[in-house]
Amino acid sequence: MAIDRNAFGFESTTDEVLDGISLEGRRAVITGTSGGLGAETARAMAARGAAITLAARDLEKLEAVAASIRESTGNPNVDIGELDLTVPDSVRRFATNWLESHDSLNLLINNAGIMACPLARTPEGWELQFATNHLGHFLLTALLAPALVAGAPARIVNLSSGGHRFGGIDFDDLHYERRDYDKWQAYGQSKSANVLFTVELDRRLQGNGVRSFAVHPGVIMTELARHLTPDDIKDLMNRAPSDKGMVFKPVEAGAATSCWAATAPELDGRGGLYLEDCGIAEPVTSDESDHGFMPHAVDPEAAKRLWAISEELQGVRFDT
Repeated sequence: MAIDRNAFGFESTTDEVLDGISLEGRRAVITGTSGGLGAETARAMAARGAAITLAARDLEKLEAVAASIRESTGNPNVDIGELDLTVPDSVRRFATNWLESHDSLNLLINNAGIMACPLARTPEGWELQFATNHLGHFLLTALLAPALVAGAPARIVNLSSGGHRFGGIDFDDLHYERRDYDKWQAYGQSKSANVLFTVELDRRLQGNGVRSFAVHPGVIMTELARHLTPDDIKDLMNRAPSDKGMVFKPVEAGAATSCWAATAPELDGRGGLYLEDCGIAEPVTSDESDHGFMPHAVDPEAAKRLWAISEELQGVRFDT
């Protein structure tokens, strides 16, 4: 029985949203693939024939995931690359190595991230959540942009979160040099940056056949939550926008919206959108709404400002 593509929602899984879709001849780079959502996204897409590059810091974990995917899907076209998003030189090495053996890219899924960690900074002085979740992916995307244009029609998927509600971009103090550090506010800032990046990225690249989407995967307990204490979990629950609290998804459902964003024919010719539950989200309508996006995350002027700052910090300009 054919899957009803109009019926996708909260409980839809990766295999369901990819049912009937062939990714033969398509190549994807997916960050944060040593486990969790990234590994499941890679498995599901490899099962449909995509050639996948898994990218993360831990090569031993990456190879184990790659071997498992090759075995479970029968797809031998799964390779790995070392990538530390907090280290610009690591991002540049990964991109250089990848481009040496590949001419084009069809799908870039910026999946990796950290959440609500204690205050930490990179050697450049960048707050760690902002550096990992946004700046590292900004640089990676800039370096791979020519390959994406060569592989058009292509899509970029940026993993954001409903946590973007916790904080917008403080352009006067991005790295908490003057204000008190709040781990959830900092997470919110980085996730808002993911959406703003998507908005400006789509505006700039759509003319070259590259479209971009921001994804809220839902609430899933993965290694992303490794820094959380019981008090942190309680605080997170208290920040839920409604009295229903947080409703958790299994990994197969959490990764489904990423797979839908990367492949859905329903999204052809569209971009710059915030997606959740395998659908296009609407603006938040009330403080009690647990769906949708906040206006600050899609402000085109803020998106342009963030872009300029990100280029300056990373010392890169998009060259397609």
